[in-house]
Amino acid sequence: METRSTFSTATRTLSASSLRERLTSISTLTTAPLRPLPRIHANIDFVPAKIPRRRRLQTLAVAIWSTMIAITTFLFLVLASFPPLWPVLAWYMLWVLYVDHSPEKGGRISPWFRSIKFWKYFSDYYPASFLKTCDLPADRPYVFGYHPHGIIGMGAMCTFATEGFSEAFPGIVPHLLTLTSNFRVPFYRDVLLAMGVCSVSRQSCSNILNGGPGQSITIVVGGAAESLSAHPGTADLTLRKRLGFIKVAIQHGADLVPVFSFGENDIYEQMPNEKGTTVYTLQKKFQNVFGFTLPLFHGRGLLNYNLGLLPYRRRIVAVIGRPIPVEKCEKPTLDEVRRVQERYIEELMWIWHTYKDQFARTRRRELNIVE
Repeated sequence: METRSTFSTATRTLSASSLRERLTSISTLTTAPLRPLPRIHANIDFVPAKIPRRRRLQTLAVAIWSTMIAITTFLFLVLASFPPLWPVLAWYMLWVLYVDHSPEKGGRISPWFRSIKFWKYFSDYYPASFLKTCDLPADRPYVFGYHPHGIIGMGAMCTFATEGFSEAFPGIVPHLLTLTSNFRVPFYRDVLLAMGVCSVSRQSCSNILNGGPGQSITIVVGGAAESLSAHPGTADLTLRKRLGFIKVAIQHGADLVPVFSFGENDIYEQMPNEKGTTVYTLQKKFQNVFGFTLPLFHGRGLLNYNLGLLPYRRRIVAVIGRPIPVEKCEKPTLDEVRRVQERYIEELMWIWHTYKDQFARTRRRELNIVE
């Protein structure tokens, strides 16, 4: 009994001594303050709590427009969940598919809708503006070529789909053109039509320009192929192979006006996709199958500055160049089309060299026409 007691006492003494040594060693350690878990894993730059109401409204306007297709589709599905509305919705869809040809015939532009305050908040978010280099008389039709395409073309919306353009160029009716497929989305198509947006089909271009003096169309020339080159600080244009819009201008005797949008490529970050990479190859195959492509990009979010699908707050300035007069010819030759294209490119380069040091100070390289 005595031996067992002695062993037990020694064990307790040894344990207490070991515990004191460990506590002493722990007390000498230095610890760094803990950081919030999201910052450790994603380094997210969250929006401060105190932000001016005006800036919040600007962000909200951009968020609404960026998700407008999803919003209008969801609204249509919600309405379709009420059986009493089925006859109305069925009539609407029949009207959209078989009766209403507004996207091909100049749309139904609404000056009131184009001038509501929502679009001012939308434009002031970046901010987006345009610079006119000369007056454009309203005694002839016009074809505006917009460059670069960017990821989505937000600057084109701000410039040609709001009443700011109509105030700067009185008498000229702007029609920004987009894919015909956009007009198959319920309700979204009606928003586009109210903004003066129409189909980019050849028939649509002809119908608008045949409307007489003052009618104009704006074509984002580079299309889906150019969106893959939309990286901040660069301006790689897909233009040499784009002859269709020049031919349309010649056939209708419409003056060509180049527009270069400084900052359009800066509002999103895109995954590296140089030619030869796997990402580029997959994107081109997708484009060949579906007719459009999906750039892998990111921007900011509603509550943070560096993670999400909203565009960054970076200035966009669309410089509207000087008009290039063309002689009307219903069947222009390829040589004539190329001659006009060279004049168009010269004017576009003039815009770049004149304003690049003012609006593109952070450029990584000069304007480049890649194809």
